[in-house]
Amino acid sequence: MSFRRIAVEEAFVTPEIMKQWHVVLAGSDVEPGFAKMGETILAQTPGNKPLDDRLLDIGAARIAHMDAIGIDMQVLSLTSPGVQVFESALATRLAAESNDVLAAAVRAYPTRFAGLAAIAPQNPAAAAKEIERGATELGLCGIIVNSHTKGEYLDAPKFRPILEAAQAHDLPIYLHPREPAASWVGPYLDYALWFAGWGFAAETGLHAMRLIMSGTFDRFPKLKIVLGHMGEGLPFWLQRIDNRYRLEVKIGACEKLARLPSEYFLDNFVITTSGVTSMPALRLSLDELGVDRILFAADFPYEDDAEAVRFMDGASVTEEERKKIYETNACRVFKLAGR
Repeated sequence: MSFRRIAVEEAFVTPEIMKQWHVVLAGSDVEPGFAKMGETILAQTPGNKPLDDRLLDIGAARIAHMDAIGIDMQVLSLTSPGVQVFESALATRLAAESNDVLAAAVRAYPTRFAGLAAIAPQNPAAAAKEIERGATELGLCGIIVNSHTKGEYLDAPKFRPILEAAQAHDLPIYLHPREPAASWVGPYLDYALWFAGWGFAAETGLHAMRLIMSGTFDRFPKLKIVLGHMGEGLPFWLQRIDNRYRLEVKIGACEKLARLPSEYFLDNFVITTSGVTSMPALRLSLDELGVDRILFAADFPYEDDAEAVRFMDGASVTEEERKKIYETNACRVFKLAGR
């Protein structure tokens, strides 16, 4: 069975955004988790230079790497924390500029790249307009939100223009991790728990749960959210979440939703395999969610994308399932069928 390998969580950054991160990091009011990022993965050191070079390249060198690995298309998105650590006006400008750069790369390599529009949630009205521009002028196929914005989450009423625009233009929101917010990052700052091994999933899983438990999907029933890293752990907890939700409603701890939390997850979320090459994890996700809700991602350049391809090529699934995970589901979710 033939298929394209489409990887849907593949990162890039612009030189100006990288520069402005270091301006923020040099200041006196830095989010604690972002400060840790500055000391480690964002530090401009010889050891980090190969990573930085790969993030900055969305041209011929990246295409050559994809050819060597066997990846046919990357869905590119602005890497974490994107523009969400900046003040509003700067964030809005840099998001738009990064989308122009991304759209140019997609035009240059239309069969190899697709792109997700970056937005600045700091200005929800401007973010909604950028979503419209991304959809109608730039040909971008989704939205990237690097989770919380200065400790605020998309369930807050102020962000409804963003969700309205996403639903109106039928663009999925890829909810990508970042370090936990300043309001609760403290215990995570030790032992690298703020980083991708634990804190990223805890933070993004919390964001997803806030969307579910706030009734967001009753207001926006067609809104689609993409979660990486095999769903940030949530597929493994759906039964428990439903079980405790029933108790929480009974004791008055939360409001009753129109549906069970797991039902919103099944209808409004899809997940990707980014950074997870575990057959038991994939098998549970298949059993809980079904194959139509799982997409392939390599998480380039942070993960070993050759390993991701080897894993998915050799996974104990049917060839029809493999094709859906590699290609069919991405084409449906991101409307890539014509590319």
